[in-house]
Amino acid sequence: MPSLPPPSRGRVLVIRQEERADAAADLDRSVELLRAVAAGTISDERVVRLYEPVPTVAMSRRESRLPGFETARRAALDRGFAPVVRPTGGRAVAYDETCIVFDVVVREREGSIDQARFFREIGDALAAAMRGLGVDARVGDVPGEYCPGEFSINARGAVKLIGTSQRAMRGARLLSGMLPLQGVERFADVLLAVNAALELDWDPATFGTLAAEAPGIPREAAEEALIAALATARDDAGR
Repeated sequence: MPSLPPPSRGRVLVIRQEERADAAADLDRSVELLRAVAAGTISDERVVRLYEPVPTVAMSRRESRLPGFETARRAALDRGFAPVVRPTGGRAVAYDETCIVFDVVVREREGSIDQARFFREIGDALAAAMRGLGVDARVGDVPGEYCPGEFSINARGAVKLIGTSQRAMRGARLLSGMLPLQGVERFADVLLAVNAALELDWDPATFGTLAAEAPGIPREAAEEALIAALATARDDAGR
């Protein structure tokens, strides 16, 4: 497990995780950051973390209680994806090294952050960032999307581009998400199998990627756009 960064005194701490970890360790890292901000071990008001994941199918605790969960786990493993239970909500999501996974952790004074408002503020910032890269990006769900949510970031109102989920504890709030950069076939295959095992509907035609919407955007440019959005979205959120 990578060690936590030393505390810094700036308002926003940006972590570009260069080391590759296993799927469970990457999700544990998100919770470590949440706890560190809540406890004051990290003194920044906001932490933004980006990383390149190993092939993963992340399912929620709610899905882990469904009768088909073990079948879903085996389906993921058979297709080369590590099945894990993630610390945030939502439904099954698949990602690999062609995706950017991100966390934003904000310090929370008691009762200061409304979950829906935080989803909206981050969603608006992410949609604006994608528009800056040439995507017709909007906030809102697409019928039949994987891990459905009203604050998804979609492209053209037709495909889901970014999904987000949250977890909170006393003193801090975590929002995690994922941006696929290219290719859908591998994700469509595993999510079809996983959602079938869980008896959940999903339309693979709704899986969007950055390359399909704005070809030629380098990974570094996408990362910079995400960092800028997550670091500055409604700077009053943690106050």
